[in-house]
Parts: sequence; structure tokens; C-alpha cells
Amino acid sequence: MARLSQEQLTRLFRGIGVRQIRLVSGMILFAYVLSHFLNHALGNFSLDAMADGVQLHTGFWQFLPVAIVFYTACLVHAALGVWALYQRRQFRWKAMELLQLLLGLTIPILVMTHVLGVRLALTLHGHEILYPQVLFAYFVSWPAWRIWGLVAAILASWIHGCIGLHLWLRMKPFYKRVAPLLLAVAVLLPALAILGVYQGGRSVVDNDSVEWRAENLSPSKLGTREQKATIDRAVDYALVFYLGLIALALLARGARTLYERRGGMINLSYGNGRTVRVPKGLTVLEASLRSNVPHASVCGGRARCSTCRIRVIGDHAALPEPSQREAFVLHRVGANDPSIRLACQLRPATDLTFFQLFLPHAVSADGHAANPSRIGEERYLVSLFVDMRGSTKLAEKRLPFDTVFIVNRFLGAVSQAVLECGGQPNQFVGDGQLALFGLDSDPQTACRQALRAAGMISTNIDELNQFLSHDLREPIRFGVGIHGGEVIIGDIGYRDHMVFTALGDAVNVAARLQDMTKNLACEVVVSEEVRITAGLAEDSLPPQEVTIRGRAETMIVRSVEHASALPALVNDLNPVAVQLPHDVAV
Repeated sequence: MARLSQEQLTRLFRGIGVRQIRLVSGMILFAYVLSHFLNHALGNFSLDAMADGVQLHTGFWQFLPVAIVFYTACLVHAALGVWALYQRRQFRWKAMELLQLLLGLTIPILVMTHVLGVRLALTLHGHEILYPQVLFAYFVSWPAWRIWGLVAAILASWIHGCIGLHLWLRMKPFYKRVAPLLLAVAVLLPALAILGVYQGGRSVVDNDSVEWRAENLSPSKLGTREQKATIDRAVDYALVFYLGLIALALLARGARTLYERRGGMINLSYGNGRTVRVPKGLTVLEASLRSNVPHASVCGGRARCSTCRIRVIGDHAALPEPSQREAFVLHRVGANDPSIRLACQLRPATDLTFFQLFLPHAVSADGHAANPSRIGEERYLVSLFVDMRGSTKLAEKRLPFDTVFIVNRFLGAVSQAVLECGGQPNQFVGDGQLALFGLDSDPQTACRQALRAAGMISTNIDELNQFLSHDLREPIRFGVGIHGGEVIIGDIGYRDHMVFTALGDAVNVAARLQDMTKNLACEVVVSEEVRITAGLAEDSLPPQEVTIRGRAETMIVRSVEHASALPALVNDLNPVAVQLPHDVAV
């Protein structure tokens, strides 16, 4: 694995914000819940199977380094839930987001008695409370409503985690393919876990006897009455403390509202004649939501996209400095102008005049749209740009319709190669074409598909040259540039003239590499990024360091004199070669 440079590490840490911490801590907790539910499901076989499974479960999660990470994740995730309640300025939620927050705030209340009771008994007194003791309490000792509380805890934890996973994965390229399988697991596993608990409880009830109680419910297993009272008080204090945090967050919201009103109001002018008056402290996007002003924001104000960008008109020196997260996103999209800010992050303290860089006709501020998958999505794609050489000279001595016929045959030969290799023809610019790879595949596969497509383009053009040999003074020649990277895909255009395409530096670089084939006297120029991701050997293609127009730093590329040689290089690769991941959560 290549060593990360200092600049890459800096960018990585700049990209870490509250959302990333919430995601990581949530994944740790979801892994625990998944392990616990699998253990519950063993109750459908026998109580002994549950007892054997719990030894593996506790052995892993009580291992000291794992336990430290787990309990840290518990505290951090719970604290971030309370912080989310305080931070949210308006409650025009999507139903799924509202449900996620309510469940997240409720889960600690539902599980605190069980988790703390078991953990404190082990930590303070060395009593390992396992399934026989827990199931006896739920099914024999405690009132019936407690078992429904357990069911509620199971469902709340699972649904909260599944919503979080869905909101994280929904933009990933593979999600549509695996979503049916994940849905089946999401439905079946909690059902099996609840049924396993029920079957285990029935086993405890059936085995209940004086001898069984003496073996499983002795003070050496459960502790003395005084020890239980100590644990119960600790659980009560923890519950009161947590409820106090929620109450404090609500009181802080009220205090903030009063403070903001006393602190004064500011005017936000949208540059189109509309002005709204809002309290200080709101972000520009929150002000738009509160005032029902359409404002583009694909990610819903989480600083995961840049569609809410605004350009400040006038003096921007008095504005607060961009947060770490905002600076990361702006740097990611190349917005180095200090007058350009993210509306979801900027909290102006004085009157502000601005205009939106993305018109909100495609999506409203809360992220609703008729077809969200076509609004805008950040993806790793491989761009292949191919251009026909000498088309201007070709048109000089031919009738216009003849020229169009030849160009169409050329673009048809290119498109056929792209489609057969798994790509998608995208833009046709005169006698050139942009093709995209990776819309339905991982980065490594996309790079290999693009390389194969370049070779097949050569084969198809050779056949076309033979077919048109009686009409061409010289064979049709072409140039191909291939580069991969993060791009934004979506519908671009106006009203009825919308087209699906990709925007980003990777597309521009592919076009520049195609131009370079003229100077390098070759048919294909491949970026080093594509060569590494595809898994081609270091010595498979000759390297060259070139300067790309519009970019300050130089770039390593690989020139291919004859495109027909590329499929053989790709076919020799190990199909399971491991590559560094490109899709990092933002």
C-alpha cells in the first residue's frame, strides 16, 4: 500500500467531522447489535446453543481493547444524538430522519437497565449474568410488560441502525444491487432474534425447578440483595442523568432562541430582489428553510455536497472563517474564491447579500426531488474520451451528407465497443465522444473495461477502414484518453433539454490526454491512476511525465502506440487483484 503523503493526510483529517464520527461509532454499535442478535437467534435451536454462542460474543466484546472502543462508541454516539437534538434549527424532517433521531434518543432509555445491570454486576462484583438469569427475570420474575420493553429495544436498535446504513449507502454504486438482499436480512434477523428469545424463555420456564433455581439463581450468580440495590441505584442515576441531558438540550434550544432574538435580526438578500429577516445564528440554508425560500441542497445540509454554494456579494472579510468540514468540501470542488461559501455551514452575524450558484429548480432545500438519483451524485468513474483525427480535412472534399455518414459510422464503431465492454456512451461532441465506465461496477472493473474498450475501438475502426477503403484516401485514425477519479453525475441542462452526464476534473483530464496522443504519436494515453487501479504491471507500458493544461502539477501517464495491445494486457491480469479503495465517505 502506497504511503500517504502529508498533504493527503491533511486532507483526510480535514474531511473528518461530526458526521464521520457519528458514522464510525454507529457502525461499531451496529456490529455489536448484529452479533447479539445472531446470538439471540440461536435460541431457536436450544438454550445450550445460546449459552455456547454467548461465550464467543462476550469473549470478543469484553476483550479490553475492544471493550474500550465499544464503550467509547456508546458514549460518543449517545452524546451526538443529544447534540443533534440541540443543533437542529428547524424540524421539517423527512420521516425517516425524524424516526432515526427519535429512536436514537429512546434506545439508551430502553437498554440502560439491561446493559448497565449486566455490566456493573460483572465489573463490581464479578457476577457473570448470562441467558438463564436474564430470561428467568423477563419471563418469570418481572411483570409481562418488561418483555415487551425488550422487544421494543430490539426493534428500536435494529431500525435505527438500518436507517443509518441506508442513508450512508444509498449513494454507493453497489447499493441498488445488494439492497434486496440487505432488506431480507433487515426483516429476518430481528424476527429470528425475537423468536429465539421467546424459545429460550420457554426453555427456562419449562426447566424451572428448585434444583434449577439453586444452580442458576444463587447469590454467587446474581449477587446479594445489597449488591443488587447498589446496581439498581447506579442504573437509576444513569437514567436520570441521560434524561437530564435531553432536558438540558431542550432548555438550551429555548435559551438560544431567546438569545438570538435579543441579539438582533439580520437581513439576507438573495440577489433576486427577495430579502428575509432572520435571527442571528442560523445558517443561510436554515434561513431559507425557515422562510420557505427554495435553495438547492442535495444532501439536506450535511456538507456532503456543494450544491448549496453561494457567492457573497460585497465585502466578505467580516464573515466567520470556514469550518474544517466546509473548507474540505470547498477545496474538494476547487472553490478557492473566499466569496464562495456553503450555505449549510455559513452563519452570518451581519446583513448578507448573495446569489445561489445552483438554481433550486431541480431540488428544494430539504432535498426532495422527483428523481433524486439524477439530481447529483459523487462517484468514482473512468472517463474515456475518443476523437476522430482529420475530420476537418475529411469534410473539405466531400459533400456534407457524406461527411456526416462517415462520422456517424465512426461514432457507431466507438459506441459499440464501449457498450460491449460495459461502458456507457455519454456525450457526442462533433466527431468526438465521451464514454463513462463504473456506473454499475467497482473502480478496478471500470478501469479494465475502459482499457478493453480502447482495444475494441481499434478493432472496430480497422473493420470500418476496410469497409470504406474505396472511399477513403487514407485510413481513419483516432486518439483516446483514459482517466479515472471522483466526478459528479446527474442531469444537466434546462427544462426539456436535460442530459445525463459527468462533471469534474477527471473528465477534463481525459479530454486533455486524448489531445496528447497527437504529440506523443500514439493512439491511447492512459493516466497512472487508471494503470494502478486496473492492476497493470509497472513495466507494462512506458511512463512519461507530462504537464496537463489547466493543472499546476505534472502528471505521470502511459502511452500506448497501438490500442489493439491493451486487451491482452488486461486479460493477463489476476481477476481478484486487490486495489486501494477510492470511495471514501465524505
